[in-house]
Amino acid sequence: MKKYRKIMMLICFVMLCSLMFTATAYASGSGDVAGAIQSTWTDASSQIKTVVNKVVFPAIDLILAVFFFAKLGMAYFDYRKHGQFEWAAPAILFACLVFTLTAPTYIWTILGM
Repeated sequence: MKKYRKIMMLICFVMLCSLMFTATAYASGSGDVAGAIQSTWTDASSQIKTVVNKVVFPAIDLILAVFFFAKLGMAYFDYRKHGQFEWAAPAILFACLVFTLTAPTYIWTILGM
């Protein structure tokens, strides 16, 4: 019973905090929700574009480059062991790496930004 009471007190505390710290968002005076969302998107789109170009794409490029060179090394050691070089995995990783390296130049025109 004591554990049940503690859990209920915790749930009540979390609900009370969520009610105290949440704010109600209203659309502009006319009640145009779509217009409010659209104006927020136009304000934030340049910031989103900058963050994606300077943080997200380089992080993905780094991860793909590490995987590509690791897979290329493993494929080379498999070649030395078995005498047959497997091209599929390094080729796919290389294609993905080229795609993400060149993506910032054309992805924003596709998305219309």
